[in-house]
Parts: sequence; C-alpha cells; structure tokens
Amino acid sequence: MNQPTARPSSTSRVYVARLKGTAVFDPLGDQVGRVHDVVVVMRLRGAPRAVGLVVEVSSKRRVFVPLTRVTSIDAGAVITTGLLNIRRFAQRATETLVVGQLLDRQVTFKDGSGTGTVEDVAMEQHRNRDWYVTKLFVRRTHPGRGIVGRRGEALVVDVDDVTGLAGTAVQQGATALLATLEDLKPADLADVLHDLPDSRRLEVAAELNDERLADVLEELGEEDRVAIVSGLDLDRAADVLDVMQPDDAADLVSELPVERARELLERMEPEEAKDVRRLLAYEEHTAGGLMTTEPLILGPEATVATALAHARRQDVTPALAAMFFVVRPPLETPTGRLIGVVHLQRALREPPHELLGAMLDKDIDALLPTDDIGKVTRLLATYNLTALPVVDEDRRLLGAVSVDDVLDHLLPDDWREADDDVTDRAMTRTAHG
Repeated sequence: MNQPTARPSSTSRVYVARLKGTAVFDPLGDQVGRVHDVVVVMRLRGAPRAVGLVVEVSSKRRVFVPLTRVTSIDAGAVITTGLLNIRRFAQRATETLVVGQLLDRQVTFKDGSGTGTVEDVAMEQHRNRDWYVTKLFVRRTHPGRGIVGRRGEALVVDVDDVTGLAGTAVQQGATALLATLEDLKPADLADVLHDLPDSRRLEVAAELNDERLADVLEELGEEDRVAIVSGLDLDRAADVLDVMQPDDAADLVSELPVERARELLERMEPEEAKDVRRLLAYEEHTAGGLMTTEPLILGPEATVATALAHARRQDVTPALAAMFFVVRPPLETPTGRLIGVVHLQRALREPPHELLGAMLDKDIDALLPTDDIGKVTRLLATYNLTALPVVDEDRRLLGAVSVDDVLDHLLPDDWREADDDVTDRAMTRTAHG
C-alpha cells in the first residue's frame, strides 16, 4: 500500500513539458536563465518527489536550482530567491530528469486496461512546500503498434494508477522528448544528448532522422559520438555516415575500433566511402586531414545565379558558402585544374547573368594536402578567409579547408565541457542545494 502524502495546498498544477523553456527571474526581475528540465527522485513508496530545476544560463551552462529556492511558478515565469549555484549540473545516481528520461516511458495501467506512453508529467506543491509528481498525461498504446503507435486515447491519470514509471524494462521511445527539442540547433541538441544517461542518449539518437543525427554527431565530442555509432545497427550507422560531411565522417571512422570502421565503410555508398577512405589516408593535422571533399565547385561558364543557388543549399556550412572554387572539368574532386576562386561578397555585387570566369580571384594561395595546420591557420588569418583550396602537384582541386574545421582541431578535446569564466564571475557562488 502506498505511503500517504499530504494533500496539495492548491489545485494549481504544473506540467513539466510546458514548463521547459520558461524564463527564470531573480527577485529584482532580472532574467537569469530558462528552465531546461525538472529533477525528481523516485521513491519505493509514494509519489516521486521533485527536488529542483535544471536551469540553462546565458553561457548555455546548466545549473541546479533547488525547488526550495523557487518562490513562484506562474505562466511564463519562474521566480527564485536569486541565489544560484554556478557549478555545472551533474546528475546524481538517485535523480531522474523528467523531460530527458520520463517522457516517452511506457507504463502499465493497474486496472488491467493495457499500457500507455507518458507524454507529460504534472507536479504539485503540498502544504509542507515540497513538490511531488501527482499526475501523468498518458496516451494509451494502440493495440498491435507498441510504443510507436501513439494514436490511442489520451488521458490524465494519477501517478498511483500506473506501474513502470521508475522502471527501464522495455526500450523507451523518444517522440515526446524530441518534440520539445525540434527547434534546437544541432550544437544545442548535441549538448542535450551529452547530458543524458548513456542508454537514454542512444534511444533519442535512434529516433532522429539520418540528416538530423548526422548534424548532431558532427557537434558531439569523440566519446559520445563513438558510443552512439557503436550502439546503432550497422546499416543505420552507415546511412548516417553517408549524409555526414566527408571530413567529419572520416574523423568519426578513425575514432572507431578497426573492425567496426571496416564494416561501416563496406556498407556505405561506394562514392561516399571512397571520399572517406581518401581522407583517412592523410595525417590528422594536415590540410588533407582537415579538408572536406565537397566544397562549392563550379566551372568558369557558370553564372552568378547558379553560384548563389549552390550557396543556399542547407548542407553547406556558412564558412564554405563564402567561396566558390572555379575549376576545369571534371567538377568533382579531384577536379580539373583550379583556375581561381570567387568570393560570395563579390558575386552578390554582380548581375545574375554574369559569368564566374569574369570575376576570378587568382591570388589565393592554395595548400598541398601535406601542409601542416600551422600553415593553414597562418594563411586563413593573413587573408581573412573562411576557407582555402587544397590541390595536388598538378593544381587539381582535392578539397577545401574551412575555418570551423581548423578551430575544432585547435581547441582542447574537452572544449565543449569548458566552463565560462565570465559566467563564473557574474553569478553568486552558493553550495549545491
């Protein structure tokens, strides 16, 4: 029999999925961050207890705010006492994240009517001022469709009316969680995945489409992306590598165990695998090891209108979109002889029908694939460029090195984990509640 708990002090109910993203203010009305998640502690008896908020501050660092320091939760605003712990939030073994771990969890109705999937979680403050999970917004699992059906009846139930909320016996879906993350940029979504427990991270990654997962893997640290790719089915992992930028795919393959890397290369599309194998042949900190084989490549007879259409492609990074490489046929790397480059800014000043061959910059120094990263950074800095061509001895274009790839290799391996010193100084130091 469940342990009785105090009755709520009011009928006010806070749904966590709706709370995510809500602005957090100090008593003076200054915004200090936004709600990222709610931390709860599961109990053997009684409802799960909500103990705090995970708040994302301006530096994208996530910090813990105990609910004892929250004075008000209203529509569109959370008010705190103003005391924030500036130490990055680290989830404890006894803690569970509502958005990150409870949404999409499969539960079983105690009345024997079947199973359902949690789409939202409600918490209420009791008279003793503690917060407890009291209600679940659940969608009944459609017969024969398992977790992914999600078209059954939607209902609000007491947390005591189901079992399995604290269990992990079945694989959890991620649809409800992903709905709260769909507008995030890949780098921010990668940050969310990094903070999830290992098993949940893989569940969420598995439900992203190939293109979205490829973008996220390009933003994750080595340990996280190796773990994800190692946990995916071989065919799915190969499909994701196919849509990654060749240089990022090569970096990832080089981090995998040799046998796993060999199997993935064999299952990739032949043309994509060919590009990755070419890049793997170069040393990591050379122009060849840093370059992508898919910059914007056009012939001299191409018009400005054609060039700008290529620059609008979603798979082209801003750094690469700033420059068009003009070559003799063939137009796929390794191309014919590199003639010159056209800067995006110059193309924007010309009429749409103007030919690229009439506006070439032929003074850009090209790199050899064996040039080290020191030469790459010097040339980028000297000429204020975002990309440089990489050519062979016959001046055939092999690829291009962009400034974002150079930064990834120059920064420390753990740069994604680094704290923001400015935020450290700006926020009040207190103990983790």
